Amino acid sequence: MSTHFPLLDTIENPYDLRSLSEAQLPVLAGEIRAFLIETLGQVGGHFAANLGTVELTIALHYVFQTPDDQIIWDVGHQGYTHKMLTGRLKRMETIRRWGGLAPFPKRQESPFDTFGVGHASTAISAAVGMAEAFRLLHESHQVVAIVGDGGITGGMTFEAMNHAGALKTDMLVILNDNEMSISPNVGALSNYFSRILSSRLYTGVREGGKTVLQPIPPMKEFVRRAEEHLKGMVIPGTLFEELGFNYVGPIDGHQLTTLVETLRNMRQQRGPRLLHVITRKGKGFAPAEKDPVKYHGVGAFNPQTGVMVPTRSKGPSYSAVFGAWLCDMAEADRRVVGITPAMREGSGMVEFEQRFPERYFDVAIAEQHAVTFAAGLACQGMRPVVAIYSTFLQRAYDQVVHDVALQNLPVLFAIDRAGLVGPDGPTHAGIYDLGFLRSLPGFTIMMPVDENESYQMLSTGLACDGPVAVRYPRGQGPGVPIEKNVALIPLGKAEIVRCGKGVAILCFGSPMSEVLKAALQIDATVVNMRFVKPIDTDMIMQMAENYQLLVTVEEHMTATGAGSAVLEVLHAHGIAVDVLNVGIPDRIIEHGSREEMLVDAGLDAAGIQYAIEQRMKRKRIPMAG
Repeated sequence: MSTHFPLLDTIENPYDLRSLSEAQLPVLAGEIRAFLIETLGQVGGHFAANLGTVELTIALHYVFQTPDDQIIWDVGHQGYTHKMLTGRLKRMETIRRWGGLAPFPKRQESPFDTFGVGHASTAISAAVGMAEAFRLLHESHQVVAIVGDGGITGGMTFEAMNHAGALKTDMLVILNDNEMSISPNVGALSNYFSRILSSRLYTGVREGGKTVLQPIPPMKEFVRRAEEHLKGMVIPGTLFEELGFNYVGPIDGHQLTTLVETLRNMRQQRGPRLLHVITRKGKGFAPAEKDPVKYHGVGAFNPQTGVMVPTRSKGPSYSAVFGAWLCDMAEADRRVVGITPAMREGSGMVEFEQRFPERYFDVAIAEQHAVTFAAGLACQGMRPVVAIYSTFLQRAYDQVVHDVALQNLPVLFAIDRAGLVGPDGPTHAGIYDLGFLRSLPGFTIMMPVDENESYQMLSTGLACDGPVAVRYPRGQGPGVPIEKNVALIPLGKAEIVRCGKGVAILCFGSPMSEVLKAALQIDATVVNMRFVKPIDTDMIMQMAENYQLLVTVEEHMTATGAGSAVLEVLHAHGIAVDVLNVGIPDRIIEHGSREEMLVDAGLDAAGIQYAIEQRMKRKRIPMAG
């Protein structure tokens, strides 16, 4: 450890923290913030959000008797200080790295991580469950859920609060209000404080009504009640109170004395309580305060200047290709509409928002609404494109089935981060979507092998009259130039990209470059399958007739994936041929670099080649050379 963190070095756990005087806490906060800037400048990670919650985290562990009292972080982007104060300080340089600390709270990592998170809007539901469990077990532990003002835009948050209010659950919710999630927040809940409280309607009822009707006592009482009713519709504190919560705040989330005193008072209360805390993302680091979106998740950077360490790039990311494609399509067709659930930057939609603001919709962290909203647009002749991460599409499955698939509506799902995603780990892995999409009647599902094919598949999907999913991985492709003026891809048709002997590899999407390396070593035929649905039955039959071994390769779970679709075709036609499915095995792939995760899953060239050679040996299939 560095020698200039003398107080922080003494904190092994919250018991050590609670031995400090209140006067020492601001000093500790300064050291933690300096440590975060220095350490994350070297290794990267979630940055701005963690700088914003230093004092809040200190106050929580100082006042509450963790781990007996339960703290649940929504999403977990802001949990680094929590990790540092709960025994993991000396391992912080390993965060998000292979074999290192998890990027988010994780139950297997520490008893202080009471609930595993990664997606937004789950903390309050979990907290209600924990608090009710303590009540049923007659245990008197406190439960605290910390939710950002971005996470609170998710409908699940209000479902949980409605339930907690009805049950009168003994719990504390802390609304960490920094005016944004990752992208700046949108929607009524994020901006109606000032907008409505300064409106003529509210001011008129409050002031004009009082003045005019004050001489008439019954009417004065009526106006008072009308004012309270109006406040209940527009003032957040009253809104939460209507849900059954005792609302306190807002208070300064960087003033430790106020935080500690307020939390102590609220710890003594019972029932549902909500503390509204105002914080600043990037607090204490000027570049991050100025641009918290840029510094949300960072690679290595200069701790003095904030300048990012440049990384080598082979070309535009798949997200950037999608963004450029969306702008091209919107330019050509006024029916094209872009939708994102709070991931404008990540999905590559910044330029689209700037150029086509009337056709850009950020629906906040509300994936279910995003899908049904798109369905409504499609009903009226628009061509909605839902840009969504694979891991977040999981949250809207019912809407995909009920509102899109069953009505056969032309909604195009641009599924980003399909496959293993690297340092964000298992909570963000996009490796389950084929299993829940390919069973839906009328769906078309495509998987590109490079940037150019991604562009062509998106264009093909937009031209379809039913629901379509184009799934592409995180990061850059192999660097293939994009050809914009080419014919659409024939639906359900694969193509042979290499001819060999004995073995045919049916590749679905992103593993193609590694598949070709392996195929060169064993002289295998390689097919770019392109479509998972409708799958190219004729190509599968042709390969089964001419090769002793069929190998399917995909960056998805082998169970329910594209390889399973191939097996279903062969079974339906009564074809007996040896098939090897290579994909994500039936276990959790832990966080690390994307390359390390692919190696662990056996989806690098060496892993693919080894799996094939082992099967060839068992089947006595001659090998190349």
